[in-house]
Amino acid sequence: MTHSLVVGLVQQRNQTDQAKNLDQIIQGIRDAAHQGAQLVLLQELHNTLYFCQQENESCFDLAETIPGPTTEKLAKLAKELGVIIVASVFERRTAGIYHNTAVVIEQDGSLAGSYRKMHIPDDPGYYEKFYFTPGDQGFIPINTSLGKLGVLVCWDQWYPEAARLMTLRGAEILLYPTAIGWEPGDDKEEQQRQLDSWMTIQRAHAIANGLPLLVCNRVGHEADPAQQTDGIQFWGSSFIAGPQGELLAQASDDQSAILTSTIDLERSEKVRRTWPFLRDRRIDAYQGLLLRYQDPID
Repeated sequence: MTHSLVVGLVQQRNQTDQAKNLDQIIQGIRDAAHQGAQLVLLQELHNTLYFCQQENESCFDLAETIPGPTTEKLAKLAKELGVIIVASVFERRTAGIYHNTAVVIEQDGSLAGSYRKMHIPDDPGYYEKFYFTPGDQGFIPINTSLGKLGVLVCWDQWYPEAARLMTLRGAEILLYPTAIGWEPGDDKEEQQRQLDSWMTIQRAHAIANGLPLLVCNRVGHEADPAQQTDGIQFWGSSFIAGPQGELLAQASDDQSAILTSTIDLERSEKVRRTWPFLRDRRIDAYQGLLLRYQDPID
């Protein structure tokens, strides 16, 4: 385990042409590596537009196997640059079973592991339950040459249980590839509340678990192909936080960006000695967490 680590995020504006999106991703990874990044996180479903704005069976044709074309191309790049890449793939596991999957590619180009998104939303503009089978691998960090990565995906970022379980299995960094944005019709005050909530919950995961945290979101407006809504204005704002939730770097809400920062992995040990949240957990009293809801007692 290294003591410090330069990490990078590639926040980008996507287009309909998948090949051009992937070319843009590869250039972004190269730029991040040129800035010293040893680990690069990409945004959720980075090869395509966010197709989950509608339920359309033809979109299943966008899925691919793992290993497959995207992982093979990124594996060659990882080996060339000597970086770890955390990518996001619409995975075709078999006919009728598809996942929203994060893939970790080692510095030597090998596949270190994968994580299938566990929490699947089903809201206007985010019809993910139509496309994605919930993950079945559990919350298990992925071992790499740079440490144990607690990789989660987008909607997972709202759940403290997911971050905590990754931590309890030994994760040393939390990472969230993401695709989230505003409805263009929301007023500025509502947009700010949503963005603040999104950042606050994730910074709280860093604090509660004493871990650095990386979040990479897409940016720009993407129209609704079904023309039922005004589309989504993805709010970017990708960020890197330390183990006390402190912001180390943050991208804008309207521009593509390559974001890099150095994280001190020794600080997690120091922070946890001062704020021993894991030590003081009352695991004997948390049985209610296994219930969806407890009806109030009169």
